[in-house]
Amino acid sequence: MSAAARLAELGIELPEVVAPLAAYVPAVRTGNLVYTAGQLPIVAGELTATGKVGANVSPEQAKALARLCGLNALAAVHALVGIDAVTRVVKVVGFVASAPGFGGQPGIVNGASELFGEVFGDAGAHARSAVGVSELPRDAPVEIEIIVEVA
Repeated sequence: MSAAARLAELGIELPEVVAPLAAYVPAVRTGNLVYTAGQLPIVAGELTATGKVGANVSPEQAKALARLCGLNALAAVHALVGIDAVTRVVKVVGFVASAPGFGGQPGIVNGASELFGEVFGDAGAHARSAVGVSELPRDAPVEIEIIVEVA
């Protein structure tokens, strides 16, 4: 089943590509790889939440925000090469703005990882980093970037 068909089956519509916040592009292709810029949980140009996970953002909310970041990353890939060109998700890097003592970053980044599994099946299995940071742009709680292989 194609990725586009799987998205439709799941009732997921890819959002519009988030406009860059600085001097970069949403995604770049080199050879058979597409790298996305870090994606924040932005919907219709607005950041959907701010703050630190483990303080004013719950882990459950942050996991949902990571999924939204993942959707924004897929939108960037789709705008560049088309979602059906993706043959595998290679790498996911997740940054979690963490309150002191919060160590649940892997569970937060699962929000994006699980999305890629739902959409791409076995081809959605990927290498990953989940990093706790003190600050993210615009006080976002989560940021996700991906590398995908394309046909």
